[in-house]
Amino acid sequence: MKVGFDNNKYVKIQSEKIKERFKLFDKLYLEVGGKLFDDSHAARILPGFKNDVKISMFKELKNDLEIIYCINAGDIEKNKTRGEYGITYDLEVLKLINKSKKMGFSVNSVVVTLYKNQVSVDKFIKKLNRNGIKTYIHTYTKGYPTDVDTIVSEEGYGANPYIETTKKLILVNAPGPGSGKLATCLSQIYHENKRGVNAGYAKFETFPVWNLPLKHPVNLAYEAATADLKDVNMIDPFHLEKYGKTAVNYNRDVETFPILKNILSKVSQKDIYFSPTDMGVNMVGFCITNNDVVEEASKKEIVRRYYNELNNYKMGLCDEDTYKKIKLLMNEIDIDETYLDVIKPALEKKQKENGLPVIAMKVNKKVITGKQTDLMTPGGTVILNAIKYLSKIPDDIYLLSPTVLEPILKLKKEMGSGDRLNLSEVLTALSICSVTNPLAAKAMSCLSKLKDSEAHATYIVTNGDRKTLKDLKINLTCENEFLGEEFD
Repeated sequence: MKVGFDNNKYVKIQSEKIKERFKLFDKLYLEVGGKLFDDSHAARILPGFKNDVKISMFKELKNDLEIIYCINAGDIEKNKTRGEYGITYDLEVLKLINKSKKMGFSVNSVVVTLYKNQVSVDKFIKKLNRNGIKTYIHTYTKGYPTDVDTIVSEEGYGANPYIETTKKLILVNAPGPGSGKLATCLSQIYHENKRGVNAGYAKFETFPVWNLPLKHPVNLAYEAATADLKDVNMIDPFHLEKYGKTAVNYNRDVETFPILKNILSKVSQKDIYFSPTDMGVNMVGFCITNNDVVEEASKKEIVRRYYNELNNYKMGLCDEDTYKKIKLLMNEIDIDETYLDVIKPALEKKQKENGLPVIAMKVNKKVITGKQTDLMTPGGTVILNAIKYLSKIPDDIYLLSPTVLEPILKLKKEMGSGDRLNLSEVLTALSICSVTNPLAAKAMSCLSKLKDSEAHATYIVTNGDRKTLKDLKINLTCENEFLGEEFD
C-alpha cells in the first residue's frame, strides 16, 4: 500500500496542540468527534493513518484525563445502530467503556441527553448503575437555542446535574452524532465557572480538514460519509472575516457558532474564540505527505459510500436524496460507479456465469473472482481462491476435506440454516483441515494479507458473509440487488 500520511508526525504535533490548548484553562472539556478507538474512515482515506492513533495519542496524556460518554435518549428508544458494527448505540457505549477501562483510562460517567422518561432508557440507566457506572440525566435545555440569558442560568444549564471531575482534561465522546456532546461540555463549563474554575472548551474533529481546499477529495469524502446528516462543507466566514484566511468547516458548526460564542462569552465573561475553526485543535492536514495518494484513496471511499447508501436505500434505511447527494459529489470530481477496478470484473463474471452471484476481489494487482456454488457462497469461494493465489497453490488442489465438510453440512440442514457453507463456516472448516493438511495451513497464513483489499459483490451481501469480510478488513461494495435468505 502506498502511504500518503505521516502517522508519527501526527501523534507528535497533535499531542502538542492539545497540550497547548489545555494550558489556557484550569480544566478543558474536549469534544471528541468521530470514533475514539477505531477511526476506519480516516485510515481508508489517509493511507498511513493508523485507525487507533487517537487513543494511542491520548495514552500519553492518560494521567491528566478522564472520559465522559454521551448518548441521546432518543437513540436508545429507537435502537439506533452503528452501521459498521451492526450494534445498537447503548451496546456501543458499554463497549467503549470496557475498552477504555482495559486500556487504563479513567471513565467518569455516562450522560443520557434529551431524556423524556422513556421506559427503555430507564432500563439502560439501571444496567449502567448496576455495573458500577455513574449516570447523569440531561433534559432539554430551556431557552435553547435563542434565549442565551435563559440558557446560561439556573433554569438552563443550571438545571442539569453537575458532573464531578478531577482531571485537567475531560474527553467527551459518544457512539455517534447528535448525542449531546457539545451541550454536555457547555453545561459543565457553566457549572465549573460558577464554582470559580477556569474551564474551557475545544473540539477535536478530524474532518473536514480545515486547511485543505473546500473541494479537496478528503473533504468531499467527509460529505459523503455524512450524507444522511445533510452536512455540507463550507468556507468559515467568521475565520475569513477575523483573520483574512480561508478555512474549511461544515454547516452545522458555522450555523451554530454565533449562539455558541454568545454562550461561551456569557459563561466565561470573555471572548476566546472568534470562529468555529478557532475552537478546533485538528492537525491532520499538516501530516499529508503524498497528496496524490490521499486524493486517490478519498475518491475510492466516496464510491464505497455511494454503494453503501444505495444499499441502505434498498433496505429502507435512508432516503433517496442521501445516495443522490453522493452521486453529485462523484460528478464534481469526474468519477462514476465503476471507479473501483473490481466492479467491472464482478459484473462481467456474473454475465459469463449466467447470472450467478459473484464477488470480485483485488489481491495485490490481480483480480480474483468467486461465484456461488452448490457447496458455498461467493464469499467462501472468493476467499479460498484468493488465499490459494497468494500461497501459490494450484486451483485444482482441494483444501477442504470431505470428512470435515460432511458433518458441518449435515448440521446446517438439520437446523434448517441452508445447504451452503457461508464464509465463516468455510474458514472454520479450513482451520480444522489445517491441523493435518500443510497446504491448508499455508493458505490460512495468507488471510492477513487480504487486509485493505477491495471487493465488489453483484448482490447485497447479508450479515453472515458481510461481517466476516469486515473482520478480514476487506473493503466491500455491493450492487443494489437482493438475492434471498439463503445468502444470510
